[in-house]
Amino acid sequence: MNNILPILLLLPGAAIADSTLTPDIRFSSEALGYDLQYRVYLPDGYESKENLPVLYVTDGQSYISRGRVPRVLDRLIEAERMEPVIAVFVDPRDPDNLKHNRRNQEFTCNADYLNFYSSELIPAIEEAYPAAQDRESRTILGVSFGGLNAACFGLMGHETFSGIGMHSPANHAVPALLPGYKKMPALPLNIFLSTGAPNDNTRANREFRNVLREKGYPLKYIEVRKGHNWDNWKPLIDDVLLYFYESMD
Repeated sequence: MNNILPILLLLPGAAIADSTLTPDIRFSSEALGYDLQYRVYLPDGYESKENLPVLYVTDGQSYISRGRVPRVLDRLIEAERMEPVIAVFVDPRDPDNLKHNRRNQEFTCNADYLNFYSSELIPAIEEAYPAAQDRESRTILGVSFGGLNAACFGLMGHETFSGIGMHSPANHAVPALLPGYKKMPALPLNIFLSTGAPNDNTRANREFRNVLREKGYPLKYIEVRKGHNWDNWKPLIDDVLLYFYESMD
């Protein structure tokens, strides 16, 4: 049985955080044929809320440890700069052997990986938490190959996701991706794209930006003078969160 409910251990006298980041939750995927794990960020007072938007994050363990995304979420939500969201941090590593990272096989327009989200993970999240159950409330975010995966989900999974967040997508790994965006009519997607310059797939990402603009996609594009690393991506966490979830109040 999949453990889809959050586990929160409270010691006597321990302080209770305003928000919750669950421990790793193990999930047995029939679509992929192996087990994965993920963690869920729940905003303060989530128990009394409903229809919260959900941000799905690939390389979730890195976005937690390197990007400090839960802290950024706390800060922006508390300041009422962004609306409360649920965030699901998906770990591509084998939970029984963390040195075995499956991201290269999962993130390269893998139809089974998309099926894992659409038929297994998303229903589990929407059953366990007060999550909105429509595509307009779902965003996928990733960095490098994870950004490539988000671009793939845009083409392959636009019926499941409406928000596509990409930090330095490594689109060269799937040569058919850019021609796919050129060929397809504009899809109902809202897109964030960032890249560094130089030495960060810069030329390919500028070309991707141009294609998206020519197609008329809603697009936030940011280019910074950093390389392919977290010195580039971490300072842009605020930007991507506010682009998709900025409070209108």
